[in-house]
Amino acid sequence: MTGSLDVSRWGGVDRYVDLDGPVHYVDFGGAANGPRLVLVHGLGGSHLNWTLLAPLLAARARVVAIDLLGFGLSHPEGRPATVQANAKMLGRFVDEVLGSPAILVGNSMGALVSIMLASRRPDAVAGLVLIDPALPPTGGARPEPAVTAAFAGFAVPVLGRWILARGRRQRSARQQVQRLLRLCCVDPSVVPADLVDASVELVEVRSRVHGLDAAFLAAARSLLLLGARRRRAWAMIDALQAPVLLLHGAADRLVPAAAADYARRRHPDWTVEIFPEVGHVPQLEVPATTAQRMLAWMEGPGAAAVRRASPSGKLGGSAYPEGDTRR
Repeated sequence: MTGSLDVSRWGGVDRYVDLDGPVHYVDFGGAANGPRLVLVHGLGGSHLNWTLLAPLLAARARVVAIDLLGFGLSHPEGRPATVQANAKMLGRFVDEVLGSPAILVGNSMGALVSIMLASRRPDAVAGLVLIDPALPPTGGARPEPAVTAAFAGFAVPVLGRWILARGRRQRSARQQVQRLLRLCCVDPSVVPADLVDASVELVEVRSRVHGLDAAFLAAARSLLLLGARRRRAWAMIDALQAPVLLLHGAADRLVPAAAADYARRRHPDWTVEIFPEVGHVPQLEVPATTAQRMLAWMEGPGAAAVRRASPSGKLGGSAYPEGDTRR
C-alpha cells in the first residue's frame, strides 16, 4: 500500500484473507495475551475510521479492523453487501483470522452487524462494544429530516443510484469526505489532516471499482428494513448473552442519543455512557476518551468478556498509553 493509504503511520499492517473472495483488514498487533478485538465500521466507512482508536487499545489487546464487504478495500466481487451477509462474513473472519470468541467493537451499521452475529453465534462473540449503534428507531429517536430524506432516496432503486452518481459529479473526493465529516462530527477539524488525506485517497481508489454503488445501496436498504421491523430487531437485541458497553455521542445527527437512553432503560445490565458535544463517530472525535471507557469496562463489567476473548484469560499490557492529549 502506498501514498496516503499507508496505515503503518498508525501502527497498522494491511492484510487480506480469502472468504469467498478477498477481505481486507488492518492488523494493529497488540498484546499477545490480551483479548481479541475486531473493529467494525459503519455504512460508508472503512478501516480508516479506527486508526486513531486502535493504537490506544493495542497496548492491552490484540486489535484488527475489518473492511466489510462493499466498503473500504473489500470489493464486492459478486458477493452481497447486506447487513446479513456481512454478519455471516464477520463470523468466518473471527473464526479463521483471530479465533473465536472475540470482542466486537462496532460503530453504527457495524454495531448492528456485530449484534446480528452475536445473536446468531454467541460462541463467536465474547462481548460487544456498540458505538453509536444503528438501533431500531424509538418514538423520541428520529434522525434529522435531511438524513431521513437521504435514506428514503436510497430505498428507491433508480433514485438511489442517481443520488450517489450526482454526489460524485457535484463534489470532488475531498469535498465528499469533508461533507461526510460535517455530518458525522460536531467539530470536523479535530480529525487529523493525514487521516483526511487518506480518506480522500480511498474515495479516489474506490471510484475506479465496479459495483460499489450497488453494494452501498444494498447495505443501506437492509439497514432500513431491519429498522422498520422494530419488534423483530429488539427481540434479537434482547436475546444477547454477551456483556455490552454502549457509547453514544449526545449530538449524533444520524442516530439520536434518545436511542441509547431507550437501550439503557431496556437493558439496565448494559454499561451505557453518552458523551456530551460528540457526534456519530466518537472514535474519531474523542479517541482517547473512547479508549479509556473501553479499557475501564474491560477491567470491570466486561471482565468476563475479556476472559473469554483472551488466550490468557486476562487483560494484557500494563499502563494506559502516556502522552496522549486527545479527549
